[in-house]
Amino acid sequence: MSFIDLIKKRRSIRKFSDTKIDRVLIEKCLEAARLSPSACNAQPWKFIVVDNPELKEKVAHESYGLFDSFNKFTHQAPVMVVVVTEKANLTSQMGTLIKKIQYPFIDIGIAAEHFCLQAAELGLGTCMIGWFNEKPLKEILSIPKSKKVVLMIALGYPVVEKEVDKKRKSLDEMSSFDSY
Repeated sequence: MSFIDLIKKRRSIRKFSDTKIDRVLIEKCLEAARLSPSACNAQPWKFIVVDNPELKEKVAHESYGLFDSFNKFTHQAPVMVVVVTEKANLTSQMGTLIKKIQYPFIDIGIAAEHFCLQAAELGLGTCMIGWFNEKPLKEILSIPKSKKVVLMIALGYPVVEKEVDKKRKSLDEMSSFDSY
């Protein structure tokens, strides 16, 4: 599969089969994330893979609240991955202070997409989730209070009813050469 075909294949999946995922495949996705670049090679992330069914249900439950039920599909996913930001190295921290850019969040976005692209190549589906209840997640997964959960990824075999083209802005709308 060409890289552009892989990008076209990777999409947010919200309907999963209940087929268990072999840990070897999950480890391949983790390896792709591990190899991703980061500012000053800080690698400011920890990926917590939740594949124990009872624990996964608790984690999925924290992806929505009383009034926001749009993430209830997470209960279908056999695996949830919780991404925690780790302390960046001194050089990256200095860059964040000087440039006022949160490099660790950029780095985590890159690592998470590497994870998701590898999953797509393996025939797995993913959905990145940025809306969740952080405090209960930290308690459920014994994440230290000083850490920040920044992202969750639902992972499983997709149930695709009908492939549709991605709706994206045209190249002219989203890019330019030599000036704004």
